[in-house]
Amino acid sequence: MSDSGRVAIVTGAAGGIGQALVKGLLGAGIRVAAVDRIRGGLAAVAASARQDGREAALLTIEADLASSAAPAEIVAGTRDHFGKIDILVNNAGVGQATLRPGNWQEPLRFWDVTPDQWRLFVAVHTTAPLALASAVVHDMMTARWGRIVNVTTSLGTMIRNGSPTYGPSKAALEAMSAIMAKDLDGSGVTVNVLVPGGVTDTPMVPQEAGFDRREMIQPEVMAPPLLWLLSDAAAGVTGRRFLAVHWDPKLPPAQAAEKAGAPVAWTSIATMPIEPPRRN
Repeated sequence: MSDSGRVAIVTGAAGGIGQALVKGLLGAGIRVAAVDRIRGGLAAVAASARQDGREAALLTIEADLASSAAPAEIVAGTRDHFGKIDILVNNAGVGQATLRPGNWQEPLRFWDVTPDQWRLFVAVHTTAPLALASAVVHDMMTARWGRIVNVTTSLGTMIRNGSPTYGPSKAALEAMSAIMAKDLDGSGVTVNVLVPGGVTDTPMVPQEAGFDRREMIQPEVMAPPLLWLLSDAAAGVTGRRFLAVHWDPKLPPAQAAEKAGAPVAWTSIATMPIEPPRRN
């Protein structure tokens, strides 16, 4: 990193992927505001930071992203503690098991989902990332440096049966990421998507799902591509999605990124957009 004083917000920090991202960021000398609604999980994040001698670089914030007040409170708390925000990692997620514990065996159908359940997934996966990004982006543009990384999901999961809330709400974040990148082009602020690339060994996938945990993608694969995206070497990289499972740490980072990356969302199959009329 060119500036070890950088400050990052990581949502969903108490989950498997979130803990791996926080650990990787702290190890790179980046100060982190770790956000989650699970107090015990945040305590585990703090304990890990103490063990690594990085407790002073960590702020834990207990917040529920389903609350419309949470984004403003998270940003204010981070600025009060660290003085600035350079990096936003929208990682928080709500699993389908919150709606039906046996969803892997008995998949949810779209008609099983109530409007309130739908609103919960959209609030966490789409609305909160938009609100957080909107709250931090102006300072980033003023500084001519900023990184927004949105953790969505595999394209297959977005349209998988049994995923009528998780998949579509993450697809909305994917599409929004493409628009954010275009709106911020040339500003010094980049927006990219990072996903594991398959079923990942986290509590979101319950034991009864039947996967061999040893064969699942491990959360730690997410840290190397994230750290590269935050580096000055990736200053010109925006509007891209990266599959962490395809990141080869044996390759130079630029080559690993080329192997693991693709245009964000569905750019390669999109038709030409309708351009707004030009103003005289």
